[in-house]
Amino acid sequence: MCQRLHQRITQDLSRRQFLGGTAALLAPFALPQVAAQTPALQAQRPLLLRNLRLFDGSGQSVREGLQVLIQGQRIAELLPAQATVENAQVIDCRGKLVLPGLIDTHWHTMLASISQLSAATADLGYLYLVAAQEAQRTLMRGFTSVRDAGGPSFALKRAIDEGLVAGPRIFASGAMISQTSGHGDFRLRSDVPRAGNAPLSLIENMGVAMIADGEAEVLRRVREQLMLGAVQIKMLAGGGVASLYDPLDSTQFSERELRAGVEAAGDWNTYVMTHVYSPKGIQRAIRAGVKCIEHGQLADEASVRMMRDEGVWWSLQPFLQDADSNVYADPGQRASQQQVSEGTQKAYALAQKYGIKTGWGTDILFNPKNTATQGRQLAKLTRFYDPLTLLGQATGTNGELLALSGARNPYPGVLGRIVKGAWADLLIADGDPAANLDFLADPEKNLHLIMKDGTIHKNTLQ
Repeated sequence: MCQRLHQRITQDLSRRQFLGGTAALLAPFALPQVAAQTPALQAQRPLLLRNLRLFDGSGQSVREGLQVLIQGQRIAELLPAQATVENAQVIDCRGKLVLPGLIDTHWHTMLASISQLSAATADLGYLYLVAAQEAQRTLMRGFTSVRDAGGPSFALKRAIDEGLVAGPRIFASGAMISQTSGHGDFRLRSDVPRAGNAPLSLIENMGVAMIADGEAEVLRRVREQLMLGAVQIKMLAGGGVASLYDPLDSTQFSERELRAGVEAAGDWNTYVMTHVYSPKGIQRAIRAGVKCIEHGQLADEASVRMMRDEGVWWSLQPFLQDADSNVYADPGQRASQQQVSEGTQKAYALAQKYGIKTGWGTDILFNPKNTATQGRQLAKLTRFYDPLTLLGQATGTNGELLALSGARNPYPGVLGRIVKGAWADLLIADGDPAANLDFLADPEKNLHLIMKDGTIHKNTLQ
């Protein structure tokens, strides 16, 4: 009876019905970014953006009288407004602002939108699902590239690159390298001491941070991250505000240990960036060959001059103890937070005084409510910079910082600029960057088109 029933059903189903039914079955699981890419795959016609105002990522004034021609994943040409291109698809920008996709150079892809408790107790699969959802939201805020400053982001990066999920390009660092009792040592006091042959801690097994003491262990842990695909290496050279055991003023890793990490990264033709606040830690990191200081809000003038003389980058974040800041119950953490906030204002002044190459990032960590403030945290820095310079910092300048990864750069080419040959990462927005950057604080309203790699992920112009 079952065989006869099966035969009858098979005969009744045409191939068209079968394919239609399959499509209907799979429709709920279709990813929006796949649908967005289909037209580009079907028609390799050039795309012409016309009737626009152009901010090219250089920090210079907005230009008019130009068109942007896109071919595939790259910007093919900047053309005069009167030029025509045969067989091109045309998007009328309606006089709106065209600017490069934004870049956040201190973003925790896996850890920004989840609480610290969930990160320490949830299944790793859940962590990836939350991070994938946040990656899509990050792209919809106009951020087309991020430098991941620590966490197990390799799988998510691959999924984004392969088009399985929408999100920004990820310049992954892998696990943060920390000394025992350092900023990345998340173990409990009851876990200490650890025998030399003891298993790794939960955080280490997850790939959030790795503990290394001595040059040999630093070499091993750095080389492991490079093996996994790290674009650059993150080492923790000083104390922090949120960490449990290390005082803000503590100096971590000896110069020899830091140099071991720098040499291992250098052997792979990339670089080390370091979390550090204090002058002593900054200077030690620079002597060891570190190429980018993360945070550094307690730097003195001698440290900043050393950055300038050695050509070291300064990656600063708007830690201003305002509505966007983390809230701490512990009085000691609040005092450290206040100290960093006061230092932030001095740091921006020193960076400009000495002409330090300065990157911009947010460092949102374990704070799901704050991820939506990413654009606002850029806009509010017009108290320290004129808006055009600041927007240039979050586009073209940050693109130069990403390129420090040299041969390990997974996306060779120009990022953060609208110039011939650059990656076609573009935003079309309502806003005047000569006046302010407030339009970036509300991307849902003010970003009308979001393009990454020549693929349009949002378009409300039509």
